[in-house]
This record gives sequence, C-alpha cells and structure tokens, in this order.
Amino acid sequence: MRPSRPLIGVTGPDRGGLAAWYASWLAVRRAGARAVRITPRRPRSELRLDGLIIGGGADVDPDLYGAHRHSLLEDLEAAEPRLSQRLLGMLVYPLLWALRRTLLTHAPEGDADRDRLEQALIRDALDRDLPLLGICRGMQLMNVVCGGTLHQGLEGFHEEHPQIRSVMPRKTVAVAQDSRLREILACGQCPVNALHDQAIDRLGEGLEVAAREANGVIQAVEHTRRRFAIGVQWHPEYLPQKRAQQALFRALVEAAAR
Repeated sequence: MRPSRPLIGVTGPDRGGLAAWYASWLAVRRAGARAVRITPRRPRSELRLDGLIIGGGADVDPDLYGAHRHSLLEDLEAAEPRLSQRLLGMLVYPLLWALRRTLLTHAPEGDADRDRLEQALIRDALDRDLPLLGICRGMQLMNVVCGGTLHQGLEGFHEEHPQIRSVMPRKTVAVAQDSRLREILACGQCPVNALHDQAIDRLGEGLEVAAREANGVIQAVEHTRRRFAIGVQWHPEYLPQKRAQQALFRALVEAAAR
C-alpha cells in the first residue's frame, strides 16, 4: 500500500539551488505532500512520483529551440545601442564574464545535463498526465518541450516598464479570466516576484497564456489538454506568506492525490 501523502519530485541542479529546494520542500509539505529532490546525478528514476515541480535555475539551451545563443556583449548592445555604450560594453564584458564564471553556482551558458533530465521528465509527465508545475526556467522548458521558443533577453520590453528583479512581490501580473490559474489564485491582479532574464516567445503546442505583465511578457501558461500542467514565470516558493502562492502548491498536491 502506498503512503497516503503524495510524493512530489522537485528538480534542481547538481550544484547550488538549495534555497529553492528548501523553500519548495516547505511549500509541498505545507500542502500535505512529501517532496524529493531530483538532480542529474540523482534522477531518482526508481521512485513512483505523484506530481512534479520543474524548478528555476540556469537558462535553457537555445539549441533546444533552434536559436543562436546571445553573448553578454550582444545583450548589452541590444539594450544600449549607442556607440559610446557599445564601447563601454566591450571594455566591461571580459570583467563581467570572469565574474559570472567565478561566482555562479551553475555555468552561465546553461546546464546541459539538467536540460536533458528535465526534458525527459516533462515529456513523461505530459504523456502520463502527471500533475506538473513549472517554475521560471521550468515554465520556459515546458514551453520548449511543447515546441515553443524563448526570448533570450527582455530589454525591448522594459523601455516603458522598468525591469524588476526582486524576490519580494514587487510586480503585478494580470491573470486570464477563464484560466485554471485564476481559479487557483482567486485573483485577477496578482503581485509576484521576478528573478528572470528570459521569457516565452512563441507558445508551444497545447499551451495557452494564463497571465501577462503590463508590457506583454508572458507570466504564466497552462496546458489545455492536461488535467494539471501549469507554468509560472515567478517563484511562488519564495512567497510563503502569500496565500495565493501557497494555493498553487496545494492545487498541485490535490491533483497528485487524485
């Protein structure tokens, strides 16, 4: 006989990502389930999961959706096209590159092993109709697995609306009227946090937009042909004080229990 509490897999990198894991573990436990950490070195393929969370982290490899990888210098040029700013970018680029290589817990160019693992997990979850929640990178990879593409940089979206990067809920998103997400969050305008540099461009097959921010960036998606497959661009695990955000984990666990 299986335990009464559902078992939820939570993916992450081999190195780093502990804050997200502990926060997700707590959210899943508060929702009435058990959580197990899944990484490329510990895929836990022997376990029978009842639900799956694809967590945040390194950027998705652009090769997976047929795009050329933008360098940091290209991103700087896209954001600041004036000649003086381009020259400044050329001077600081080597320093920024060295800093990123030294300080980041994952390689700035991505995590190929994690990409492969999570792609397989997402495909399996969709094939078996296993309840699935994608968080930030997890939402983006869900979209790619479904045949969609990503914006590698969001500079053009923030000319009128300043880019916000904060673990606190300092951004507001509009939740689609007839979406499953709206039913779960019980609000039409929802305050969220923002830690992302990329976002969905072309939607994957079977997905529809469940939330956007004011500049048009897609902030949530859901699969129209699965009982529970939702992706959010923000990090609900870092907002345990918000009832609406905890409701996402509760809805996932309820779907897993069924």
